Amino acid sequence: MTHIQQVHDVVARTLWGEARGEGIRGQIAVAWVIRNRVQDAQPRSWWGEGYIGVCRKPWQFSCWNLRDPNYPYVSGARPIPSPQLAQALAVAEQVVAGQVADPTGGATHYHAVHLCPPPAWTKDATRTVVLGGHAFFKNVA
Repeated sequence: MTHIQQVHDVVARTLWGEARGEGIRGQIAVAWVIRNRVQDAQPRSWWGEGYIGVCRKPWQFSCWNLRDPNYPYVSGARPIPSPQLAQALAVAEQVVAGQVADPTGGATHYHAVHLCPPPAWTKDATRTVVLGGHAFFKNVA
């Protein structure tokens, strides 16, 4: 597998783990959060290096946490249903290549809208959009 294929695979697995129930538009939004973190002006060491580092950064995308029920699937220990993975892979390829516009307005964070209260980090952040079951934010301190 080439490096770009690995990137697409890890991003697709992250999309499956984080947003498989959100449809293509929701997956595009989560993929853009990943891309925005990769491109963020903050030191790359905080977010992780590149797409793979950003996706697998501990405690950033819960599906990669060892105790998360999605982890066996995103890690490859269990198979992800082919149609679902194919859709996430198509989204990952398009967003990484910059072929789809950012629907999040530059968001670097999101959370499920059902969380009550919302995470503390949202207090001074700028909410950019709500898409499906996720609220997206930028300017997170």
